[in-house]
Amino acid sequence: MFRRSFLALPLAAAAQAPWAPTRPIRLIIAFPPGGSTDVLGRLIAPLLSAALGQPVVPENRTGAAGAVGSGFVAAAAPDGHTILLDSGGHAVNPYLMRGLGFDYVTGFAPITLLATLPLVLVARGESGITTLPELLTRARAEPATYGSVGVGSRTHLAGALLLRRAGIAGTHVPYRGGADQITAQLRGETLFGFSSVALTAALLREGRLRALGVSSPAPALALPDIAPVAAQGFTGFSMMDWLALHAPAGTPEPVVARLAQAAVAAMAEPAIQLRLADLGLQPEAHGPAALASLLAEERAAMAALIAAEGIRLD
Repeated sequence: MFRRSFLALPLAAAAQAPWAPTRPIRLIIAFPPGGSTDVLGRLIAPLLSAALGQPVVPENRTGAAGAVGSGFVAAAAPDGHTILLDSGGHAVNPYLMRGLGFDYVTGFAPITLLATLPLVLVARGESGITTLPELLTRARAEPATYGSVGVGSRTHLAGALLLRRAGIAGTHVPYRGGADQITAQLRGETLFGFSSVALTAALLREGRLRALGVSSPAPALALPDIAPVAAQGFTGFSMMDWLALHAPAGTPEPVVARLAQAAVAAMAEPAIQLRLADLGLQPEAHGPAALASLLAEERAAMAALIAAEGIRLD
């Protein structure tokens, strides 16, 4: 799944003269206001506007785990004036949804990854579980229930992948959102779960939750002392959400390159990086080639896991 080798790829410079937009750019955000995708889009929009010389206007088009906004951009003119900010569901939805009306693989031109969102594996503080091996021992002895924010979400897939790698049968319990997932876990309804750093940070400090690992290949910036699951006997384990920019397929390379250049520069701003740290997001912007490589690997991994687990939305 997500590996740091992608993040070392350089941003290729366009050989032609830089493209410039001739009218405002619509930044389609595929998720509702207030979430990390929306916050990131509204943080970088002013910087993109300044760099590109035209207003970049955020616009939420939500629904179907990002598919509504994605479909809108896939059908837009490939001229750089309509772009998409979407999450890691971009590599999951094709294997969960039918009748989309567009193809996630062929419908977009990758611009750049913006940030990754490591997940933290947590157990209830009162459970007495303090390590990942203790969790797995408990999971083999009692119902291995785990919560998530919904079927096909990264929190769901991370739990499924962990149990599959450990050879343990478990029961997935989807909730309406991250707050509901964590509240249920604190009540003892589920044994464990993967969640965002931002949502769990205060509960971890209070001892009401205990962090057992992170889903990223390397330690998360926000939890540097918590070992990755991959370093605890599950080599190669990786399951992170991520946020990226896409243009409609057929957008000329110089246009994509200019948009990527502006986005990479925006993500390098110290003020942006400080704000993202509060959200548990790690800046990772490296241009079109890196995002294309990430998408290819993610799609292969997600397709295999979803098929093996028999996950369906209908």
